[in-house]
Amino acid sequence: MSINNSNQGYRNNPKLKPPGIDIQYTKEQLEEYVKCANDPVYFCSKYVKVKTLDKGIMPFKLYDYQEEFIKEIHKNRFVISKWPRQSGKSTSVIGYICHYVTFNQSVNVAILANKLKTAKDELFAKLQLAYENLPHFLQQGVVEWNKTSFKLENGSRVVCDATSSSAIRGGSYNLLLLDEYAFLPSHIAEEFYSSTYPTISAGLTTKLIIVSTPNGMNHFHKLWVDANRAIGHKLKNRFVPVEVDWTQVPITPGGPKRNEEWAEEQIANTSQEQFNQEYGCSFLGSSNTLISSTKLNVLASEEFLTENAEGYRIFELPDKDKTYFLQADVSRGQGADYSAFTIIEGSTTPYKVVASYRNNTISPFSFPTVIQDAGKTYNNAYVLIETNDLGGQVSHILHSDLEYDNVLMTKVMGRKGQILSQGFGGLGKNEMGIRTTAQTKKIGCAILKRLIEEDKLLINDDRIITELMSFISKSNTYKAEDGQHDDLVMSLVFFAWLTRQEYFSDLVEQSKFNYEEAVKPEDDNVLFVAQDKNGDDGEEFSQGGVIWYPT
Repeated sequence: MSINNSNQGYRNNPKLKPPGIDIQYTKEQLEEYVKCANDPVYFCSKYVKVKTLDKGIMPFKLYDYQEEFIKEIHKNRFVISKWPRQSGKSTSVIGYICHYVTFNQSVNVAILANKLKTAKDELFAKLQLAYENLPHFLQQGVVEWNKTSFKLENGSRVVCDATSSSAIRGGSYNLLLLDEYAFLPSHIAEEFYSSTYPTISAGLTTKLIIVSTPNGMNHFHKLWVDANRAIGHKLKNRFVPVEVDWTQVPITPGGPKRNEEWAEEQIANTSQEQFNQEYGCSFLGSSNTLISSTKLNVLASEEFLTENAEGYRIFELPDKDKTYFLQADVSRGQGADYSAFTIIEGSTTPYKVVASYRNNTISPFSFPTVIQDAGKTYNNAYVLIETNDLGGQVSHILHSDLEYDNVLMTKVMGRKGQILSQGFGGLGKNEMGIRTTAQTKKIGCAILKRLIEEDKLLINDDRIITELMSFISKSNTYKAEDGQHDDLVMSLVFFAWLTRQEYFSDLVEQSKFNYEEAVKPEDDNVLFVAQDKNGDDGEEFSQGGVIWYPT
């Protein structure tokens, strides 16, 4: 083996075993070595040491849930774990990594965290501390020993870094730890995962361990939800979920477990919301979502019948006796926002999403064909397209070039604002589609809130549910949190607005949705925008859930 003598870190540490040293094992040492190699829990509990706040360096005394976690990551390749704060998650996984590199030949391990400081000071430093306190008869000789990496004489190597789109690029790793994964920006998490997972999954023995405290509805949330799905579900992933409850954790090392009295003290010093997230492991970090957290917690996705490569999902096949509505939100197809639509069966209540589409690379000039094909499949569904930006061109191509008849039109009617048009006669200028204004969006949001919370619109797509989790009140409107998307939700906003229109009842031959029932006086957190007789936005205000217009 070629030894890199350019690094002298291990030479200055007498606790580390130098390379090339032969040890004459006693019978007892050989027995211990074999026992440790076969049982990582035994190895951690007897030989791994940790640094404590009160007593300095001490043996690692594992709690029951830590033993179970180590057993799971030892026997499974893909593990995702949800832990409360200050519960020993990093110590547990670092203890296992110490075992992994000690007793496996030529394995590469990467320790990644949301911040380099966390990866280096809170994870990698713990690993080095644990390793240098092993007895020499268990250690492998140390070839390299740096602040962010080390290499052992058995060929095993460990590196640490911050999780980013470029982290560990080009490397080949047998075990990858992603710590505090929920605290990564969504675009970094998704990009990193999509580029890294295929490499890990291609191996036969490679491992991927994800450990985090929840932090809102993001990629960690999706992985966790999909890991907990029933075996055989189309969205079920390969991860084994491991959950630790705050009541399993001792208040102090070796002391009694956390209880209601302890919880009340934490809440008094912080808040119920903060406790729910950091200790209760609740994913709902935002309290100002359009849909109440109580409702969001019980929304459950269904298994779709089919999904194509473009992101078109079918949940329910068309029924010739039903009326369908397709609402579309248009983007530029440049990899950022999505072009999206939902198809909703609107013949009876509760309304139900029967199909959905989301794609952020499709050209606006190709999108009309996708809408046409889907619309025709669902009994020539009525199509309502958002016309801001390039939506007007999509609407025009669909109606004029592709000759799709059931494109819905709107017109601005002075004080009445924007209304659904029958497309002939009357005052106002017809427009092919709906223009998103502050008024139409806020009316649509108010109605959507009631539809979902009162189970009058059934949501079954996990992509929609994820978007709803981050669809929050911001600057007197509702929009996606930074780094999230709301394109499918906006298609639902358009449908909700549609149900309030008089012409909607004619289309589905049923009573129109009672708007006054939908927006009750207690909805005083919803602001509406009045329009003057020219259709321009007027003054924002709300009073008892009633829209007021300037004279």
